[in-house]
Amino acid sequence: MDERESLEKRTGFAGSITEYVDVMVEQVRQQVGDKRVLCALSGGVDSSVCAAIVHKAVGDQLVCVFVDHGLMRAGEPEMVDQLFGDHFGMNLISVDAVDRFLGKLEGVDDPERKRKIIGEEFIRVFEEEARSLGQIDYLVQGTIYPDIIESDSDKGVVKSHHNVGGLPEDFDFELVEPVKYLFKDEVRAVGEALGLPHELVWRQPFPGPGLAVRVVGALTPDKVRMVRESDAIFRAEVAAAGLEGEVWQYFTVLPGTRSVGVTDGYRTYGQAIVLRAVLSSDAMSAGVAELPWSLLNKVTLRICAEVEGVNRVMYDTTPKPPGTIEWE
Repeated sequence: MDERESLEKRTGFAGSITEYVDVMVEQVRQQVGDKRVLCALSGGVDSSVCAAIVHKAVGDQLVCVFVDHGLMRAGEPEMVDQLFGDHFGMNLISVDAVDRFLGKLEGVDDPERKRKIIGEEFIRVFEEEARSLGQIDYLVQGTIYPDIIESDSDKGVVKSHHNVGGLPEDFDFELVEPVKYLFKDEVRAVGEALGLPHELVWRQPFPGPGLAVRVVGALTPDKVRMVRESDAIFRAEVAAAGLEGEVWQYFTVLPGTRSVGVTDGYRTYGQAIVLRAVLSSDAMSAGVAELPWSLLNKVTLRICAEVEGVNRVMYDTTPKPPGTIEWE
């Protein structure tokens, strides 16, 4: 990849990334004034850091909204409720929109359409919540610089991130995007400077469209289940092996490939699962993590035994470029 631009060139600020926190807080105050703000909170690093910045800037003017679209990892909705509602004491609203999102995505197999449908539906949910709360003019998003680069490149769109190229043309908010000129490693540094818990700041990245872009082709509840269950096994075993903090991102993908197998002596014709584990600092490029064979073998055996409908597991050894980190 090309050498990335300096913080000063991207933002016009010549200090350190931690000193830039005060600049972002003041920019939010200047933009928002005394008006109310709604934050699109996914529980990931980017939106969490944005929520902390805006909360520091305007306090109780902020309302966080977490939308459960049915495409989260195992235990994710419960974690968001516990951490932001109970631990941080932020004003948090959780919206169950599982049926709504899965209905909109039914039969859609093109990844760009998936991302745009999800991006628009998020906005519509936020608009509805804002109307129910009274007048709210501002929406906080965890957009980061790689999202902008990949969604609007002079070499062509790599993929439309749901919060950039996936946004509808018409919506009721003015966007507040405190970290949109930062790379992922810089966002983490800001999170540390703000005093967010280490385990939150260093959580592995998770795409806004969630498991929708880890099921290749059209979604079904059963395919989402296979990815969610296999992902939980993979994450648990990486943590048990003591590698949780050493691998940038690790997850599973359902590529839509079926294969013949044998389970309990009987022929099966099941789905394949792909394991993906990469090393990176800013997501603009990535290498492949050389996970121990013993770990890969254990994960494979567990997935085939515990995830109904899966009978084959593969490991993706493609760096970025030429591949992207996510499959869709």
